[in-house]
Amino acid sequence: MNTLPVLDLFAGPGGWSQGLRALGIREIGIEIDPAACATRAAAGHTTIRADVATYATAPLRRKVSGLIASPPCQTFSTAGLRAGNDDMDLCHQALDDIARGNDTRATLRATCADPRSLLVVEPLRYALDLRPEWIALEEVPAVVPLFEHTAHLLHRIGYSTWVGVLNSADFGLPQTRRRAFLLASRTRPALSPEPTHTNVPQFDLFGACLSPWASMADALDLPPGIKVNTRGDRPTDNKGRAAGGNEFSADGPSNALTGRSRSWKLRSGQGWKLPAGRSAGNGIARFERAISEPSFTITGSANRCKWVRDGVEERNLALAEAAVLQSFPADYPWAGSRTKQFEQIGNAVPPLLATAALRPLLTAALEAAA
Repeated sequence: MNTLPVLDLFAGPGGWSQGLRALGIREIGIEIDPAACATRAAAGHTTIRADVATYATAPLRRKVSGLIASPPCQTFSTAGLRAGNDDMDLCHQALDDIARGNDTRATLRATCADPRSLLVVEPLRYALDLRPEWIALEEVPAVVPLFEHTAHLLHRIGYSTWVGVLNSADFGLPQTRRRAFLLASRTRPALSPEPTHTNVPQFDLFGACLSPWASMADALDLPPGIKVNTRGDRPTDNKGRAAGGNEFSADGPSNALTGRSRSWKLRSGQGWKLPAGRSAGNGIARFERAISEPSFTITGSANRCKWVRDGVEERNLALAEAAVLQSFPADYPWAGSRTKQFEQIGNAVPPLLATAALRPLLTAALEAAA
């Protein structure tokens, strides 16, 4: 297998890194956020602290085997103001200009409703200059038209490409997170990853059946010795308790939720305004899932999610629980304030989904190396 490392743009706290680690592949991430960089360092992931948009690509030529990128999604996300929708035409123009060798990013960025929108074109700039063996990009589903445009430009220079939306629950994650992916390869067909789980059991001709979706209860059967804290940032006394928080063992869902686990639900703290003519009492609707189901999409607002029992909000979702629902280890070494830690969890690519997306691109090489 190619021994050159993988380059991860907008690397965040290490979602792709953990997914690659499971495949035995080393990676170098470029990340600008200091809290995410500190998390990566504590987790043992190599990082260049820099701005992806200004980092020079020339020194990296012939030094990377694969390219990964998850550009910031806030401008396109339904949880944000969606200024990216207004900037979509400018992003398409930037893609065409970059493909022609005409760098108009600075000019176009100045006219964007949100300058972050244009970060979605950065992977193409790196890909055209570095020509990696394979490419994997991830974003919110609203970015599919831009991924399709990028895929077309990559196809013109010899890449096989696939663009689609994957549901994380179909790959064993206890969460129905839907994300757009662009997969590309210069050496083999780019294919959609095959689901391993399903919401509705379906048997094939040989009687085989995919596993059922994983539930929050399945995932939150945490390893022995894990402690969760419902509030606070750092321990403040000799017993390790955090200011204003309640700390307790989370060795299983019944202990973690302190009661009849089947009656518990997770309620999103991220509300949204209902259309005219519809009402939820205060005009705000919220996601809510039973613990026997996968969770809704875990976002950076997960620190405002609540465990609810019999309609009563009992406590906040703990940091370790949010991490596990994103398929990170319960003891992953998050850095920064509590708000920044939840933000990193919500913005990260779930490692389990990262591994599933990469496996079709890397299977032949992994088998050859075995």
